[in-house]
Amino acid sequence: MGSQLPIEQDSLLPHAQSDITTASYNHGQSPGSQICLNGDSNPMMVPAHPLNVKPLGNAFTADENIKTEAGLFALLPDELITQIMERLNPSGLLRLGCTCKALYAFSRQEDLWKMLYLGSAPSEIKWQGSWLSTYLGISKDQLSRVSCRNLFSDSLHQPFLCAHTSLEPYTHNIPPANAIPRLSDLNAEDFADKWADKPFILIDPVRQWPVYRQWSSDLLLEKYGEIAFRAEAVDWPLKVYVDYMRNNSDESPLYLFDRSFVEKMDLQVGKHDGDHYWSPDCFGEDLFDVFEGQRPDRRWLIVGPERSGSTFHKDPNATSAWNAILSGSKYWIMFPSNPSDPPPPGVYVSEDQGEVTSPSSIAEWLIGFHGEARRTRGCREGICKEGEVLHVPSGWWHLVVNLSPSIAITQNFVPKGHLANALAFLKYKPDQVSGFKNDVKDPYELFVAKLKEKQPELLQKGLADLERLRGARKRKWEELTGPNGNDGLEGRPFSFGFGEGDDEDVP
Repeated sequence: MGSQLPIEQDSLLPHAQSDITTASYNHGQSPGSQICLNGDSNPMMVPAHPLNVKPLGNAFTADENIKTEAGLFALLPDELITQIMERLNPSGLLRLGCTCKALYAFSRQEDLWKMLYLGSAPSEIKWQGSWLSTYLGISKDQLSRVSCRNLFSDSLHQPFLCAHTSLEPYTHNIPPANAIPRLSDLNAEDFADKWADKPFILIDPVRQWPVYRQWSSDLLLEKYGEIAFRAEAVDWPLKVYVDYMRNNSDESPLYLFDRSFVEKMDLQVGKHDGDHYWSPDCFGEDLFDVFEGQRPDRRWLIVGPERSGSTFHKDPNATSAWNAILSGSKYWIMFPSNPSDPPPPGVYVSEDQGEVTSPSSIAEWLIGFHGEARRTRGCREGICKEGEVLHVPSGWWHLVVNLSPSIAITQNFVPKGHLANALAFLKYKPDQVSGFKNDVKDPYELFVAKLKEKQPELLQKGLADLERLRGARKRKWEELTGPNGNDGLEGRPFSFGFGEGDDEDVP
């Protein structure tokens, strides 16, 4: 199967520190050279792939294609080769990668080693700069780098392209018609009357929080470095996650998204002496507070590097949300949701609206669909900066990406004006309800009972609004599908859109 490379020693497996000697073959284009791509508006310079892999289209003018040296593997589509490698154990993956340069490149895909590492549940975690080097327990500079010049593959090149494409052409020069309004502050009456259904950014409230003045990455490391926080599919000590955050090249970086941070960090939430932060006053009463100790998850600490974030999703249980930035900045792009409009470009929703399919990474969506999205009716965009808070109305599609390393707190809530939406979701989409503890068997009935006990007049109005909402939606659906159309009342559990299987424990 073509020219052979030395087989790497089994002593490299797994997580074992070992003295090794690696060979580096650097033929052809240097890793520092660049290629130019046309973005939405400006050229973007992207460095050459570290193994000198090029996009598939280059094969049509090339004199040589080293994939032909891969034996029977040369007959297979690149995606199928990757699927075969996903079924190999680490030793088999390394050995197959030593048979020829083409398979070497395929065996070095970071996502393969990410899956192996996350599935191995190591007792000691030390980030080494890449998933492969972390799995092997060696520093990244000890890894071999074999030039794979004249290998042409979109499936190998695309993740690298997405990981190194500049975000600036997509996140700046926002058309004025799309811009999310920026306000100094709001009172509760104005929010309820004018803003509950609209996204906006508030500039002043978060700057009054003690945690805004006190928190930094260094302070968090000093106080909480040994505490494990949830980062999508793993629980890592904060010091390990910060090492990862500061030194990774992932297309979709792991996003720390922890729902138990208040308890882990011993924080006090409220506006009394000694409290650390509070919900901005304008958002008023959260109707899910009637659940008391049985309420679903509502608040999360969010930490992530540049390029981390979440793909398009709606917030759980028809809740609204606020997202407060303590450091860094985030780009948001949002769309309202109603029966007459399709989902955002590049987003595909199942018939029951419980499953959302979109490009696997934020950068891939930006490259492929951002231009169309900006021209789509209802599009809203904005950059929420340090010390600011953004409001996400219930039911709005939104994608968010960090423009720089970021620390944020987010909280979901149900304002009075959206009671009917929450009642409808809990009643008619029970399979998509999330975040409740197992002892809550029927969230809708419990919500109604709690409201009847504490706010009976509000419940009566909410139920009347629910019937009107239900009737209007049914008439609209029948206009689109006919009287026997599926009304989509069953679905799947909520996902924040971090990637397939990565947020299984996030409500």
